[in-house]
Amino acid sequence: MLNPLIELEKYGQSFWLDNISRELMTSGKLRKLIDEDGLKGMTSNPAIFEKAIGGSTSYDKEIERLSQLNQTATQIYERLAISDIQSAADHLAPIYDKTDGEDGYVSLEVSPNLSDDTEGTIDEARRFWKDVNRNNVMIKIPATPAGIPAVEQLISEGLNINVTLLFSQEVYEEVAEAYQRGLETRSSGGGKINRIASVASFFISRIDTLVDSLLAEQIRLCSDPAKRKLLTNLIGKTAIANGKLTYQRYKDIYSSPRWDFLTKKGARPQRLLWASTSTKNPDYRDVCYVEELIGENTINTLPDETLYAFRDHGQLSDSLEADLDEAAAIMISAEEVDISMNQIAVQLVEEGIRKFVDPYTKLLDAIEKKREQLI
Repeated sequence: MLNPLIELEKYGQSFWLDNISRELMTSGKLRKLIDEDGLKGMTSNPAIFEKAIGGSTSYDKEIERLSQLNQTATQIYERLAISDIQSAADHLAPIYDKTDGEDGYVSLEVSPNLSDDTEGTIDEARRFWKDVNRNNVMIKIPATPAGIPAVEQLISEGLNINVTLLFSQEVYEEVAEAYQRGLETRSSGGGKINRIASVASFFISRIDTLVDSLLAEQIRLCSDPAKRKLLTNLIGKTAIANGKLTYQRYKDIYSSPRWDFLTKKGARPQRLLWASTSTKNPDYRDVCYVEELIGENTINTLPDETLYAFRDHGQLSDSLEADLDEAAAIMISAEEVDISMNQIAVQLVEEGIRKFVDPYTKLLDAIEKKREQLI
């Protein structure tokens, strides 16, 4: 049987793994995913590292060694994370070379405590970029009001950036604008832009989780049969519709005369990366957020369970540009029942930052406890 993961490439889509751990790399599992399933990249975040480091003894010897050098818990975390990122980058380097820098990346996120600090984000991103010292690393920065200017500055300096926590078309356009301005600044100063890579990580399932809960509450209070039907028909549909329409904005932006000018200088489009693609609602098909967003020049980043499920029974089609009129109607209907995607986005960004701050704090606490015990 054909492997659906490998077949994604025929539709112009790459898949990356939303996970990283030392055991994944030392056990040969990562190599197997690359060789047998066509894996083309990886992403990480503080929650992933909390699970990898806090829930494993694989790092204890290094924690002990760094503790004896009087390293703080934060310094130890960064050393461990950077070491894993370097190892992953080395595993993925042949893909980076084979695809001429289109794929083969691994992402390292700046501290979630910097989400409101533009200069702090820039400084830490520069430091991570220098310390990792790999062409195929991306520094991950959230699309907050403070993060977006940092993206523009860092792109102008030639760093590869993964912009994360995007939920609305409006913020996506701000991120695409920051990317282009960064390229224009670098180009106008005589810098090369042909090797800069960036992705815009657009989150999917979290949108349905929040919107569905708001719809369910409206349905509970609604006595009008026609409106109840409208509300019911929207359940489970806004996230995919939002993604499809965002992809249309992507196509418009990267076919404009402004972009053509940058293309002539070797610029690469900032690809859309579908994030949060695991299915949170057990009533939904477990691979629906993969199957419904397959399209050219995009990436889907998959957690382990979703990856295995799609490999087992994923269905392939040119789904990303199918039923666009329906997607537009869904988003219009959502606004008509007072579901504001801009407000949804603000709430989800705040929740997303919190979901990274909490495990980041927990991880540092766990390292500190191990540090004290090992000393």
